[in-house]
Amino acid sequence: MDLDLRKLRYFAAVAEHRHFGRAAEKLYIAQPVLSRQIKAFEQELGCALLVRTTRTVELTAAGRQLYEEAQGILDAVTAAVRRVHDADRGVQRLVVAFSPGLHVSDAIRAFGARDPDVQTDVVPARWWEQDAPLRDGRAQVGYLWRTFDETGLRTIPIGREPRVACMPAVHPLANRPDITLADLDGERMMDAPTRRTSSLEEKFELIAAGQGIALVPRSVARSYSRDDLIHLPVTDAPGMETCLAVCADRREKPLRDFLAIATAILRDDPDTGAGVSR
Repeated sequence: MDLDLRKLRYFAAVAEHRHFGRAAEKLYIAQPVLSRQIKAFEQELGCALLVRTTRTVELTAAGRQLYEEAQGILDAVTAAVRRVHDADRGVQRLVVAFSPGLHVSDAIRAFGARDPDVQTDVVPARWWEQDAPLRDGRAQVGYLWRTFDETGLRTIPIGREPRVACMPAVHPLANRPDITLADLDGERMMDAPTRRTSSLEEKFELIAAGQGIALVPRSVARSYSRDDLIHLPVTDAPGMETCLAVCADRREKPLRDFLAIATAILRDDPDTGAGVSR
């Protein structure tokens, strides 16, 4: 069957807001029209996507899977349309994907000074599918944490960063200066794929609520610092590697220029560059 992108956008809005009225307002359509479109979409797919009650809208298992898929599909379509418009206007554009906690702004700034005619954009890479923006065409290059599926990709090592244990400030281990992996035996861990969350904000909110502990790179913990969380060094935890990644068959000049500049600048980064102790 052909996937109706308009209905997919409608479904994604309902899934995001968990409410037909708010989704309809966002889409600038009437709520009854939205309800009919979603019902038609479910009939076309042959499965229920939503569980509706008088007050709430929840996703079925199929709905959760489709919502996860929909975000990448819709982003990829938007990126493809933008590339068509860029080609029509003769615009050169470089899009950089970046993983949570990694900062690529210095490299982009230096690249802009070197190649001012190339427009540069960024797109976040979700933790559990960091390579997706490269594979679906949303980005030409990624600044990513290892590990991910490197099939068909070319990577340039950048550095390694220590991991810390993120836990509630009231946790019994919170007063320790550092811990080992053995200290975490028996603790509920929130590292994917044990428990996937849609964002780091969600993960840290659950940790603060006492739902578990997560091992995260030090720079990620610093980027999401809050008073009700503690980040402890884990002395025997392996560090997290960082790298630049591109599709192996991409060799255009702006991309080569960016890789050269970014490699030099990011390796000098005191947090995630090659100068970090290994």
